[in-house]
Amino acid sequence: MARNARGGRAGPKPRVQLAAVAAAGVFALVGVLGFIPGVTTGYGDMTFAGHHSEARLLGLFQVSILHNALHLGFGLAGLVLARSVAGARIFLAGGGALYLGLWLYGFAIDRESAANFIPVNDADNWLHLFLGFGMLAFGLLLSNRVGTGTGLDDPFDRP
Repeated sequence: MARNARGGRAGPKPRVQLAAVAAAGVFALVGVLGFIPGVTTGYGDMTFAGHHSEARLLGLFQVSILHNALHLGFGLAGLVLARSVAGARIFLAGGGALYLGLWLYGFAIDRESAANFIPVNDADNWLHLFLGFGMLAFGLLLSNRVGTGTGLDDPFDRP
């Protein structure tokens, strides 16, 4: 039986923490999968960084060693931050804002230039848009009443 810091029974985790753990776990998994030949096509053509990498995660998303390492690091940071409600919200909302910035960056750069050092392609850009809005929404909407004394973990738990 799980116990909280004061020795009492620990209740269920707030939804924002569960969402952060799920998102962080997916990022970490994607970071690992990017290093597995077969899951990543063109594995032999993967470069450390830059638009010259011809490796594609699931045959779709352009990746490099740096790109995979960033996913893995972001996922691990999210797992650490998800240990608290505040950290989970920061990971989701901040990560969402970061991914919306990456989406804009992906459309603003010349993909054949050194500016495309991560690298990104059209599939990455659309995924960044989806992730950005999704993470930002979860970070801002879930558990907005924690610590207010209402006993509600999030806006969807109204009596």
